[in-house]
Amino acid sequence: MVETLTGHNRSGGLSYEQMIGMDAVQPPPVYFESNPVPAGVTEVDVTRYFSKEEHDREVERLWKRVWQMACHEDDIPNVGDTHVYDIAGLSFIIVRAKENEIKAFPNACLHRGRKLCDAHKKGLKVMRCAFHGWSWNLDGSLKEVPCQWDFPSVNEEEFSLPKVRVGQWGGFVFINPDPNCEPLEDFLGDLDRHFRIPFERRFKAAHLVKRLPCNWKVAQEAFMESYHVVATHPELMPAFADANSKYDAWNNFSRAMSANGFPSPHTSLKKPDFSAWPDAKAFQSFVHPISGHTFRRIEEGRVEVTMPNGKSGIFDASGTHIEGDVTNADQHMCNWVGGKIRAGEEDMPMPTSAGSSTEHRSAMAQARREEMREAWGDMVDTISDADLNDAIFYSVFPNISPWADFNPIFYRFRPDGDNPEQCLHEVMFMVALPEGVERPKPVECTFLDLDDDYTLAPNFGSYLLKVFNQDGLNHAAVQQGLHNHPRGKVIFASYQESKIRHFHETLEHWLESEEAPRSRPN
Repeated sequence: MVETLTGHNRSGGLSYEQMIGMDAVQPPPVYFESNPVPAGVTEVDVTRYFSKEEHDREVERLWKRVWQMACHEDDIPNVGDTHVYDIAGLSFIIVRAKENEIKAFPNACLHRGRKLCDAHKKGLKVMRCAFHGWSWNLDGSLKEVPCQWDFPSVNEEEFSLPKVRVGQWGGFVFINPDPNCEPLEDFLGDLDRHFRIPFERRFKAAHLVKRLPCNWKVAQEAFMESYHVVATHPELMPAFADANSKYDAWNNFSRAMSANGFPSPHTSLKKPDFSAWPDAKAFQSFVHPISGHTFRRIEEGRVEVTMPNGKSGIFDASGTHIEGDVTNADQHMCNWVGGKIRAGEEDMPMPTSAGSSTEHRSAMAQARREEMREAWGDMVDTISDADLNDAIFYSVFPNISPWADFNPIFYRFRPDGDNPEQCLHEVMFMVALPEGVERPKPVECTFLDLDDDYTLAPNFGSYLLKVFNQDGLNHAAVQQGLHNHPRGKVIFASYQESKIRHFHETLEHWLESEEAPRSRPN
């Protein structure tokens, strides 16, 4: 039965602090810190997600004056390398002007406005407009104007490219179009103390950008809480304490922490139970821990769903009924079992047994330590069980999500041009490296369009990509439903959606402020 009232203001079972407090290798003190968003319920007008007026206000009040991650310094390793960063209808050139100097400029020729760079470039000597040949040096100074005699008012002082503020954190390049903005260090505050392994010691091992049919905030909010696990990701519930997650917020960033190895309080399980996978394979079969329905893969796009009373039906991967007595089925589980799987991963195994939650967490963490030991040495014995097991993810305003030290996931969410009802979901694997190891070259980015399946992206593995596909079943449906919302406002829970509440409170502050807000000390 789905958990409802518990008699107190949190889900039944242990709190996240109690769970990690029992771990064999304890986490850093910062994981025990609590800084929850003040209790309350936040409502947001639905027009915030589709109105062109609201989109334009975000461009003027947010994207034109907030610090935002543009690229990684490894994307432009050599002098003359450029990266084109687009956000909403804006475009910027990020260029390595000198070996240790990165510059940023608006991506527009000062003559007729043509984009100076249509795409990322390598080894440019100058930035030259392809329309009439005006060119600029890598530091932005005006270099050449063909037939300059015909432009008597054009001079280097007034027609050099205007500089955009640049900052760096963890190997990432940030820009801010507002020349009067606060330093990036002030904007990020004490974010660094939350990470044991600095992001300078991580490299890009996988990278995808997926176009989604929804507003960027709809997509980002889907990845800011674990409240949706019970309906969207039931396969996680036998060993994932979704509704026992911990949420905190500090100034311009927030944090969520969810424990692996403890079952969801929505189930009646007292310890992790892998009997939910009858074939002991991740994608071939699954018994829903609440309904008891068994989902079994017949082939790609075909799923047999059997109820506890023996009745069954056949469905496609979107949960559409094909034949049989059972005519309705969980679409997210049909997608999980019947959706695409990367070649060679069809029989990905699941554990067949586990002890108590703490025993399971300890065993899983130790297994990872042994995998890492050759590269990392005995330092692995000091890495906490939480770091090796749990989903610990941060959201840095306005649109990036770095995960904790030994989970490589890193998200970014952006508007897709000037269409408020499309966005770009960017996923990177930023893999931690032992101290002194040089970062390998970053992998190439794979672009996936609206109808492309996440599993087409290389280097990630099916498990995470199939989770994204489940989330994808919600994106368009949410965006469409917002236009028909009977109340005209969405509502966010006091605690489990407090990261989203913190985001909207911060966004509202930016949109309502005549001048760019300044950060408060954490």
